[in-house]
Amino acid sequence: MENPNSLVLWEAQFGDFANGAQVIFDQFLSSGEAKWLRQTGLVVLLPHGYDGQGPEHSSARLERFLQMSDDNPYVIPEMDPTLRKQIQECNWQVVNVTTPANYFHVLRRQIHREFRKPLIVMSPKNLLRHKDCKSNLSEFDDVQGHPGFDKQGTRFKRLIKDQNDHSDLEEGIRRLILCSGKVYYELDEERKKVNGKDIAICRVEQLCPFPYDLIQRELKRYPNGEVVWCQEEPMNMGAYNYIAPRLGTAMKALGRGTVEDIKYVGRAPSAATATGFYQVHVKEQTELVQKAMQLDPVN
Repeated sequence: MENPNSLVLWEAQFGDFANGAQVIFDQFLSSGEAKWLRQTGLVVLLPHGYDGQGPEHSSARLERFLQMSDDNPYVIPEMDPTLRKQIQECNWQVVNVTTPANYFHVLRRQIHREFRKPLIVMSPKNLLRHKDCKSNLSEFDDVQGHPGFDKQGTRFKRLIKDQNDHSDLEEGIRRLILCSGKVYYELDEERKKVNGKDIAICRVEQLCPFPYDLIQRELKRYPNGEVVWCQEEPMNMGAYNYIAPRLGTAMKALGRGTVEDIKYVGRAPSAATATGFYQVHVKEQTELVQKAMQLDPVN
């Protein structure tokens, strides 16, 4: 935290163990700039993802970091082209990246800025060896990016749009699923099984500050899509309680409804972060991805 010219990464073996450092997060990381005008670019890597390893090896308590974020959920901030103002006015950044290129760019962004902000990274362990979690080499160093769909370039993508090759306006899409983290790959696999070509899945890679501009871009692209937030975590955990009011604000500004129109797909509220039984985990995970792909509207 002392040297702004160093890229310092602190990694927990599992994100669940970060609660031992909660005092540091509260006292220094989340509020140090507000209290002492002390900027830091410290990166905290917290393995987070539901793989059936039990309540002590599943959750980095994403909801706690988002709860400590100081952005107003009911006001869309000024979204200038550089996004400098939005990020400078936020106390820290919380991301859940799902591609190697995006992970590289979010770290690169930390050191290339003219200012410093703490970065909290939810880093799923099983994506290290997931066959679909890969990036083209050109996505790391080429300004133009890979010539395929949705170019990466040399920038961090706050939101990754649906990877099916849709046109700019898809009136035939019946459901727009927004998610964050590794659950995307399970949703995409299930979509292929059911041939769900009328379902779009977008990944919110940067949760805080909230990417209002990109969320609204996707809402405009799919004007008839049922808006669904899907997560692995229980309803009282994960990003849902942070996302819902902000997504509702973005929808209201476009005349697409309010927070009441956001459908939730995920685990039910729970005291423990996850089940201790692998078979129960598989059953819960299967049910939530199948519910996200069901033909009937989500209720």
